[in-house]
Amino acid sequence: MRSDYAIRPYAPADLPAVHAINEQSTPGVGALSVEALRALIGTPEAACLIAADEAVLGFILMLRPGAAYDSPNYRWFAERLARGEGRPHFYCDRIAIAAAARGRRVGEALYQAAIAAAPATTEVIACEVNSLPPNPGSMRFHARLGFVEVGAATHVAGEKAVVYLERPV
Repeated sequence: MRSDYAIRPYAPADLPAVHAINEQSTPGVGALSVEALRALIGTPEAACLIAADEAVLGFILMLRPGAAYDSPNYRWFAERLARGEGRPHFYCDRIAIAAAARGRRVGEALYQAAIAAAPATTEVIACEVNSLPPNPGSMRFHARLGFVEVGAATHVAGEKAVVYLERPV
């Protein structure tokens, strides 16, 4: 990790910057209203970590198993674990980096911090990446970090599809 920034927990004052980075990162991450993002980050099952120097550079939003979260992607991992097909996971709902901070290994540092913050029972970090619209940069990034494909889903035929990825902790 570079020494000119640090990873720290989310603070409510970060919400405007986190929301701006989220919206700047669509369609790689889903758009959310400020209120929806605040509610998601504020759930007890959520862990949001921020890369910051003088300004927020990026964030990763992780969810523990058992969250009351209606995302079909989150539910896919939960259902897989419930059926005995998966391993205990810490789910990355979104990771987003400010355009000016991309290429500085901020995302890698955020994942390292998320792994360190994972519940003790966690065996894998789970996430999804859009395959439609394609997100080849995120696929390369996750492959470089050791993520492998464990499934796929089409949410809207011809418009929205994802691949499900995991990597051991």
